[in-house]
Amino acid sequence: MRSSNPVFSRRGFSRDNGYAGFNAQQPQAGGPAVGTSPYAQGAGNPYATNPYAPADTQAPARGNVMTIDDVVARTAMTLGTVFVTAALAWFLLPVDEANIGTSYGIAIGAALVAFVFAMIQAFKRKASPALILLYAAFEGVFLGVISSAVSTYVSAGAVPQAVLGTMAVFAGVLIAYKRRWIRVNRRFYGFVMAAAVGFLLLMVVNLLFAAIGGGDGLGFRSGGLGILFGVIGVILGACFLALDFKQVEDGITYGAPREESWLAAFGLTMTLVWIYLEFLRLISILQGD
Repeated sequence: MRSSNPVFSRRGFSRDNGYAGFNAQQPQAGGPAVGTSPYAQGAGNPYATNPYAPADTQAPARGNVMTIDDVVARTAMTLGTVFVTAALAWFLLPVDEANIGTSYGIAIGAALVAFVFAMIQAFKRKASPALILLYAAFEGVFLGVISSAVSTYVSAGAVPQAVLGTMAVFAGVLIAYKRRWIRVNRRFYGFVMAAAVGFLLLMVVNLLFAAIGGGDGLGFRSGGLGILFGVIGVILGACFLALDFKQVEDGITYGAPREESWLAAFGLTMTLVWIYLEFLRLISILQGD
């Protein structure tokens, strides 16, 4: 079973396009016995044969496997890039009356470029640190302009509140996952994916109605419905975090190559950006005129 995160679902931490923690495959040669890890749930080692290793080796060298320190370091670098470029965009691309059109245009362009880099990386066979950091840089430009606009025209405290909300969701999901209050299994995955597909379809329909009829379309981005869908968006982001934590845990448990830590950082960054944007939208509705 694959993560809802497009990076993990495409490249994943499993060689057979499966979800390492849930595969029913038999243990492969050189891998740990079934049940060795309390999180394995009957899965074999998807890294018993390393697709990146030379032909005469079967698994990553001991010093070349992903660790939690690798994931933390790469995630810090990726999020740090987002933060730096967002701060630069905030100060260099003002959203005052004289520059708002230019700033918005650059922000939309940056968002499109970030999307292209994200899709290229998602379909690449190997992690590319350069692509991931470029994605983070352009995503930061978009977030910086949008955050500045919300701070200027909606509420000066919206951005700090959205950041704190994102951090709280991350910490809460991490604690719940480590304590096994959240059980990431096939049923959980199916529920999250079904909810995500429905949510995205409704957002697309709302966008089409807004483009055709003007205004807010079906009203999913304002008023009571907007608040409801904002809360649902944050909850879905929290669910994606749980799926991402499971993927990272399985990659470490089964000895994924160290370069996979860049994919972990990439996927976690995208999920956190999503949660931040949902918080920002929700706060804007609650505090906006």
